[in-house]
Amino acid sequence: MRINNYTAMDHLKFIIPSLLGIFLFMTPIQTGDGLTIPIAVLANWIQDILAGQLSAIMMIIIVLTAVMTMIARFIGPNAFARTPFFQSLFYTSWFWTITRVLAGLFAIMVFFQLGPEAVHGPDTGQMLLDDLLHVLFAVFLFAGLFLPLLMNFGLLELFGTLMTKVMRPLFKLPGRASIDSLASWIGDGTIGVLLSSKQYEAGYYTKREAAVIGTTFSVVSITFSLVIIAEVGLEHMFVPFYLTVLAAGGVAAFIMPRIPPLSKKTNTYIDDNAQGIAEEIPKEYNVLTFGYSKALERSKKETSVNRFFKEGGKNILDMWMGVAPIVMAFGLVALIVAENTPLFQWLGLPFVPLLELMQVPEAAAASETILIGFADMFLPAIFASSIEAEITRFIIAALSVSQLIYMSEVGGLLLGSKVPVSFKDLVVIFLLRTIITLPIITLIAHMIF
Repeated sequence: MRINNYTAMDHLKFIIPSLLGIFLFMTPIQTGDGLTIPIAVLANWIQDILAGQLSAIMMIIIVLTAVMTMIARFIGPNAFARTPFFQSLFYTSWFWTITRVLAGLFAIMVFFQLGPEAVHGPDTGQMLLDDLLHVLFAVFLFAGLFLPLLMNFGLLELFGTLMTKVMRPLFKLPGRASIDSLASWIGDGTIGVLLSSKQYEAGYYTKREAAVIGTTFSVVSITFSLVIIAEVGLEHMFVPFYLTVLAAGGVAAFIMPRIPPLSKKTNTYIDDNAQGIAEEIPKEYNVLTFGYSKALERSKKETSVNRFFKEGGKNILDMWMGVAPIVMAFGLVALIVAENTPLFQWLGLPFVPLLELMQVPEAAAASETILIGFADMFLPAIFASSIEAEITRFIIAALSVSQLIYMSEVGGLLLGSKVPVSFKDLVVIFLLRTIITLPIITLIAHMIF
């Protein structure tokens, strides 16, 4: 696996797609509204073109997802056996089946203005179907299509190897855990959970390592972060926003493995046959050359343009059909509760003095968003979109991304996996992350605004 054994084409196959991916997802560019990234520019462009049709498109996607899920559920585990992708997408538990059906009914009611106004009103259903879901459609379209540039051409392998010397002393984790984190960051938090679970089941991670990675490093992706910042009307501030999230998340990642409940998890493997992983770098390499050679090996496996676009298409469908119904169902129920009951005001009351102490404008309104993120990550941003103060919207958006544990996706997936965490653990971790990251985000926000 020596570097000089590779051809010029092997090097270019790693370098060009990786640089293109870095440009699309991570490079700030100047627009009329300020700094943003190319993926966001493409998303805004498609939203403008399809402005009059997006509500209908999203309604159709959500209803089609509900119908296909019901078909898969009633036919059984072999409903889409010939196409494993559709099998995993549509054959799900009864809980998620009911959630998708409810989302389909909600989407129809909102689009055709049926039923009580609490469902299809301008501050509930219309806000979701005619606003947030437009952003979801556009961002997921381009982010999903171009994700393979970052994930399949060696960039993860290079960074995973380079991070070996950092992960163990800072976070008490093996270096390969950084790949889980990067995959989450670039792709989706669920990817990090699935990777962690599979690595744990294969005997590469201990119980403590799997729990730490699943709850601390299955970070919210760039894609989702774009949607969040766009929903609060601050997409021109994406770069400082994401740097703030990284700073707060980094501090939380340093502290969380060192305090209960994560510190109480045992350093034992799933069974006695597990060997763990060797992190030694071969003598003939240094950390950079070894990481680079692994990246070249990974990029060599990509041999088909057709496969690239096929995988991108799967990413898009997975995001559209996997996420949009959850947002429609959970989001609408939460908005109805928020608009018609004082529940979230009561839950947020303990945070009002803290927010006032930190000189956050509109502290009472902001407090209502702090705990709702446990249900779904999008909800705080939806609630915050009506707050006038930009700094407050910025803080809420960054906090919702940094809290990490939301039951509609990452939390539910963790409970369904073999990663050794309980519902009680997730509640405590969510609260601890909120307490740790809120002051950091607020401090940075005061420096920016």
